[in-house]
Amino acid sequence: MSFEYPPMEKNGFFMSSGEELDKAGGVILGAPLDDTGSFRPGTRFAPSSVRMVSRALEEFSLNLRRDLRDIYFYDAGDFILFPGNTEASLDIIARGVSRFINNGKKPFIIGGEHTVTVGAVKGCLSTYKELTVIFIDAHADMRPSYGGVTHSHASVAYLLQQLNGVTIYQFGVRSADRSEMAFVDGEKVFKFAVWEPLKDILPKLKGSPLYLTIDMDVVDPAFAPGVAAPEPGGITSGEILNIFSLLGGLKEELIAFDLVEICPPYDFSQVTALLGAKIMREALLTFL
Repeated sequence: MSFEYPPMEKNGFFMSSGEELDKAGGVILGAPLDDTGSFRPGTRFAPSSVRMVSRALEEFSLNLRRDLRDIYFYDAGDFILFPGNTEASLDIIARGVSRFINNGKKPFIIGGEHTVTVGAVKGCLSTYKELTVIFIDAHADMRPSYGGVTHSHASVAYLLQQLNGVTIYQFGVRSADRSEMAFVDGEKVFKFAVWEPLKDILPKLKGSPLYLTIDMDVVDPAFAPGVAAPEPGGITSGEILNIFSLLGGLKEELIAFDLVEICPPYDFSQVTALLGAKIMREALLTFL
């Protein structure tokens, strides 16, 4: 069977990525969606920024005891999206993710705003009838719409809940409008903490196809200032990196990963992009 991949544009390369897609088990995909931000624009620059600073890191992870040079992955570049036409862009992301999965490639996506996840999860559902989403984010994202826009970065968790076959667990939530609370499942939403509640639900995740999404604003602005919607009171950079040693036993279950909401125009010293690159490194080493 031949696979028609979506048009992509190259915008740098993540460190240690290989040159042959056919040999790769995982594929990095940039999704520079930047349509619905309500505070800071600029997330469309995140994929190139994360790629550029990745060269500052070691290929070897001291925490995971693995090396990027011992696995094979490919950086396919960025999806060519339609700025201002969010639904069309999400459809491109969905079809692209679906094609890569159906060709045996595990997607590792760099957003873009968090709305990227809606398109990517829809792409996964074209192959998997049921999917559990691990949703790590400072915000509840449970608004049915925001500013009259239904496909919004503030509605991502709500939109995922509406998809047939999706179960969503949320971690690190520390910000919500009171109107959102009507849509929050108290047994599946864990406020403020990430590591401990994630550890507790691990037995429920075994054997189920998983999608992991990390919104960088779950990290406190002291450690990740360059995000689209900073929220004080978050976890440390060390805490977000430590979840990968916890999730190592879910390598076979995880079918796709994304990292979203880095906003390079506000990341003056590139510390947020550098943390993003390290998260991508840990994700690649954990799930490939």
